[in-house]
Amino acid sequence: MALHKGPEKPDERPMSVNPFYGEANPVGGMTEAPPKHRLPTAPLPPMTAYQLVHDELMLDGNSRLNLATFVTTWMEPQAGVLMAECRDKNMIDKDEYPRTAELERRCVAMLADLWNAPDPSAAVGCSTTGSSEACMLAGMALKRRWAQRNADRYPGARPNLVMGINVQVCWEKFCNFWEVEARLVPMEGDRFHLDPQAAAELCDENTIGVVGILGSTFDGSYEPIAELCAALDALQERTGLDIPVHVDGASGAMVAPFIDEDLVWDFRLPRVASINTSGHKYGLVYPGVGWALWRDKEALPEELVFRVNYLGGDMPTFALNFSRPGAQVVAQYYTFLRLGREGYRAVQQSTRDVARGVAERVEALGDFRLLTRGDELPVFAFTTAPDIEAYDVFDVSRRLRERGWLVPAYTFPPHREDLSVLRVVCRNGFSTDLADLFVEDLEQLLPELRRQSHPSTADKGAATGFHH
Repeated sequence: MALHKGPEKPDERPMSVNPFYGEANPVGGMTEAPPKHRLPTAPLPPMTAYQLVHDELMLDGNSRLNLATFVTTWMEPQAGVLMAECRDKNMIDKDEYPRTAELERRCVAMLADLWNAPDPSAAVGCSTTGSSEACMLAGMALKRRWAQRNADRYPGARPNLVMGINVQVCWEKFCNFWEVEARLVPMEGDRFHLDPQAAAELCDENTIGVVGILGSTFDGSYEPIAELCAALDALQERTGLDIPVHVDGASGAMVAPFIDEDLVWDFRLPRVASINTSGHKYGLVYPGVGWALWRDKEALPEELVFRVNYLGGDMPTFALNFSRPGAQVVAQYYTFLRLGREGYRAVQQSTRDVARGVAERVEALGDFRLLTRGDELPVFAFTTAPDIEAYDVFDVSRRLRERGWLVPAYTFPPHREDLSVLRVVCRNGFSTDLADLFVEDLEQLLPELRRQSHPSTADKGAATGFHH
């Protein structure tokens, strides 16, 4: 969560609010707005409190027009009803809510089957608040397994984790919080993610694992998981080092099984020890729910698992978070039940078709160069063409925001800081009609942008809130 500090100036507002927000008599009562940074002295009528909060939230962006987020912004009304019915159920109370716990167990079993676990009944997994928590749990398991194998050297030796510099910020947090050295494979040229051979060369006896990303947030590309495992197989043959792989499938693990069936990236590769995904991304559920699975019990050290009483029996749990609503897990089960494999395939294929179509139309405008085309994740990144000098991607992002579209502009990490791009994430609900409106708005902005004498963004670091 973001860290916040107190107000920098007094928050009292001596002006009156809309008199109709008050009691039935519009001239009675409401003479001052309530304070913003301290509790008001007296209660407010529920409708007044609602209207004050509602009005302030109108200043937020429209989530359906947010092409920066991977998070689901549309679900069926029936899913919303189910979530409302379960929002008061605490997910951790397995004994009090046994059916919610059972639906969680079924989701884990379905994912184990979807991701081709050698024995789905032997795979272990859990729900989380999102992929960030799931990655933390997977990293903890990797570190503990390494520590067990190196008990004669640890804690003296410092563990490390190998990954591409394009990883989501949660992996940087993991390495910081759990005192693991992050060994990052840099970008080179037109390769915007991890190189398998470079990753293998960074491994040594203190490497707890290598993270492969099935769907980079920077450009939507899949990292080559099978090639990564092959490079680590060759490393083991040469050195004896047996390095496990964790697949961060926050987005791609709910895309590839349905529309990239021939792509081998999951538990079919013996070196893949664990996989995570975000149910609230291409799992098609509102935030926040994630999933972490291990191929078998050996991949998850027993001492990390806590046990709670469950229906008079034993319920193993593995989590950083404790209390959270059961609504998102129930919504995930609903979506699995509602769509099935064919339904997911249709949704994800439609989303990819929209992404590829928009990418082609953006390229056809002539002012932009595509880095990716939406043919892996339904995501594409693009930058200005080499001959465009009047404006940059930050100008485009700012002008699109004026029309309601939230499209992030950002600079790539070392060794490609020279490259600034825009990225469009296509999700279920971003229809062909909305895509048409987006391209039309972008096209209408170009004549004015072309008339600029130079790009207008002085501080590119402050030009966008996107940093991963």
